[in-house]
Amino acid sequence: MSSAFTKSTARNIFYGGAVFFFFLFLALTFDTMTALPKRDNRANLSASVVRGKNIWETRDCIGCHTLLGEGAYFAPELGNVYKRRGPEFIKAWIKSQPTGAPGRRQMPNFHLTDAQLNDIVEFLKYTSEINTNNWPPNIEG
Repeated sequence: MSSAFTKSTARNIFYGGAVFFFFLFLALTFDTMTALPKRDNRANLSASVVRGKNIWETRDCIGCHTLLGEGAYFAPELGNVYKRRGPEFIKAWIKSQPTGAPGRRQMPNFHLTDAQLNDIVEFLKYTSEINTNNWPPNIEG
């Protein structure tokens, strides 16, 4: 007796596998959607954080820095800079950038106002409080 793998058997395995993985996908999606509100820090989203995010985006900070593992690797990861350095250091660092030193890798001076500095600090504080399960593994930026 030969154990032939018939078209009908192959079709049943394909459809059974497709249904299994579809339900697995639904279960993982449901699990993610129920876990996100507990981890994403949405309760602390304020107008200042939104303005800070706008500054982050319009100044293309992600073009040099990473934030929560996303972005460029030219400059330090900033996901935990608020916890590591604190708000006053961040403001002083951004304000102290020279307006130009040719041939030197440095952060540009964006000439932010005190209100804008407060907003970017609030944005960095907000991102530092997102539960990322310690991703990225970042101790010193």
